[in-house]
Amino acid sequence: MARLYVLLFLAQIVLAVCALISCLSAEEGQIRALPRIAWVLIILFFPLVGSIAWFVAGREPSSAARKGWPGGAGSPERQRPRPVAPDDDPEFLRSVQDRAKQQDQELFRRWEEDLRRREDDLRRRDGETPREGDRPEV
Repeated sequence: MARLYVLLFLAQIVLAVCALISCLSAEEGQIRALPRIAWVLIILFFPLVGSIAWFVAGREPSSAARKGWPGGAGSPERQRPRPVAPDDDPEFLRSVQDRAKQQDQELFRRWEEDLRRREDDLRRRDGETPREGDRPEV
């Protein structure tokens, strides 16, 4: 019998913690009947009754709860396409590839310019004239 009481006590604590988290994370427009601080105090001082009262009367029912089960045959969620994650979106992946390619080309162009400048500096130091004709173009 003591185990049952311990189990019920733990269930009450879990319910109170869930109610507190729900109350504290609810938007201001989702809280009904009392201000948030009153709900928090009710849940803290009367954990079982306060938690049940919060879930029944304190919060605005979510839009999914008002519509019924989500994903049913006639539900609007089934009819509209789901948002695509960025790593699954081909346009996003293409833009990332294009951006990386442009950055690589810019880096390669700067390396080429730096290499040409260094070659010209070495030729000037050795007394040769810089040669423009034998350089490959990119």
